[in-house]
Amino acid sequence: MPALAPDPKTTGPAGAPPHIGIFDSGIGGLSVLRALQVQLPWARLCYIADSRHTPWGERPAAWVAERCGQLSAQLLAGGADLVVVACNTATTQAIAGLRKRWPAQHFVGIEPGIKPAVAASRNGRVALLATPGTLRSERLQHLVQAHAQGVTLLRLPCPGLAEAIEAAWRDDRALTAQLEQIAARLRAAEVDTVVLGCTHYPLVAAALQQRLAPGTLLVDVAQAVARRAASLLPAPQREPTSPAAEVTATRLWTTGPAQALRQAARHWLGQDLPVEHLALPDPAGPA
Repeated sequence: MPALAPDPKTTGPAGAPPHIGIFDSGIGGLSVLRALQVQLPWARLCYIADSRHTPWGERPAAWVAERCGQLSAQLLAGGADLVVVACNTATTQAIAGLRKRWPAQHFVGIEPGIKPAVAASRNGRVALLATPGTLRSERLQHLVQAHAQGVTLLRLPCPGLAEAIEAAWRDDRALTAQLEQIAARLRAAEVDTVVLGCTHYPLVAAALQQRLAPGTLLVDVAQAVARRAASLLPAPQREPTSPAAEVTATRLWTTGPAQALRQAARHWLGQDLPVEHLALPDPAGPA
């Protein structure tokens, strides 16, 4: 299996810019990449989008776990100091296995921000937008038990929304229709706080916000994930090597068409980033 080659211009001894690997089933993790660019603008960021198989939300847990192992192996072989699992489904179904396989390696996951949403709600009516895989996970049930007692929690599966976001840079009609339907459900439920339980969803937060009742709060945990990643770096890497340090490098790989990810990065991030195709064997188990 080919590994991502380390970039000699951005690797080096202790004190060199941090190298953070990020992966997701598709473009959703770009929302986390954006937060990491803000938190650590001097870091080298390497992102893999498994666009060949997006979305993961309805795939078997064993398949997701194997795919996450493949992508993590790529990033670690390329020299990543830590790996951000920028996918709620992958975090709930695979991150424990990744930590067991690489016990000396830091993995940062992402999970729905139920706790801050419950704390912020004024009327005790909270909605969780997520994939079916996240909604049926044991980890989510633990989060709900621990933090959502005493509130009305609407668990709203959003099949097709991630795919519509993936395609929106070409044609946003399907996305617009989905957002209208979701917003209607949220308004009818009179929720005042909405948890964005998939990394794809923050990319359309502004469009969703426009369709909701005034004052509705959208909860996105990308910034918290970026802060957690920064806290796990060695002390010399948490600060820029010079006051003028800028983005060292951001590189993107995709298992799908490279041009599609490049266009998506332009559309959602406003950045023209280099993208390479990554050929990987499919997981052995049923998809």
